[in-house]
Amino acid sequence: MDAARNKEIRMKKGGTIGFLLAVALMAGIASAQPAQADNVRIYAAAVMKTPLAAVAADFEKTTGNTVTVFYDTAGATEQKFRADPEAELLITAVRLIRDSESAGALRDGTSTLLGGTFAGVAVPPGSAKPDISNPDKLRSALLSARRIAVSDPARGATVGTHFMKVIEALGVKDEVLRKTTFATDGVATMRLVVEEGVDIGVSQSSEILQASPDAMAGPFPKEFALVTDFLLWHRTTLSPAARDFVATLVGPSGRAKLAAEGVMPPAAP
Repeated sequence: MDAARNKEIRMKKGGTIGFLLAVALMAGIASAQPAQADNVRIYAAAVMKTPLAAVAADFEKTTGNTVTVFYDTAGATEQKFRADPEAELLITAVRLIRDSESAGALRDGTSTLLGGTFAGVAVPPGSAKPDISNPDKLRSALLSARRIAVSDPARGATVGTHFMKVIEALGVKDEVLRKTTFATDGVATMRLVVEEGVDIGVSQSSEILQASPDAMAGPFPKEFALVTDFLLWHRTTLSPAARDFVATLVGPSGRAKLAAEGVMPPAAP
């Protein structure tokens, strides 16, 4: 009896110890697994593509989280952000965000000014730059060009919409539209200029500089000047990963990347 009883006790102890060892082993394996990365979903105007990609790459390397950015025209970006329940950050023109806030389409959020760009004229790198310093010279340059490219105003492009007003004011709308290609956004506009040799491209200054600094012919004359400021907008409830990304983007390194790619920093108060 005693021998059998002792054997039973030893077996129970052995089973208990084995069970505890198994639990400890599983806990060790679980703790050794890397924490699941979070993904930050961003909708951004195409003007921000190059600097935002650089900031995102640094953020992913530093934190282990991932960033997914959807680029489009300023107007389309705002619409797509509102249609995506998983979207966290929106970067687009100030006017669009303020209009949506006033209409109640964007609510319970906060915003930070990232910087601004100006509407400019681009030419293929290495080609002669036209004089566009006043309305008459801009008119002549547009009429002399064989092909013109600009982002599509029907897709909510800020510069494209402005360009339509400019050619209307100059009295050359019909002549210019006959030779104009409407690109999906400013990045595509500059691709037509740099890669396909379109004579004149109209885009945001940052998109021109990002494609090729040598492509910049200059801003519109002061009578048609357009400066567009861009905001970062997000709801007050934000995931930790998205909050960290915001801190990176508006911090010194993020703002330096924006400035390096032609996004002019906000003016000092």
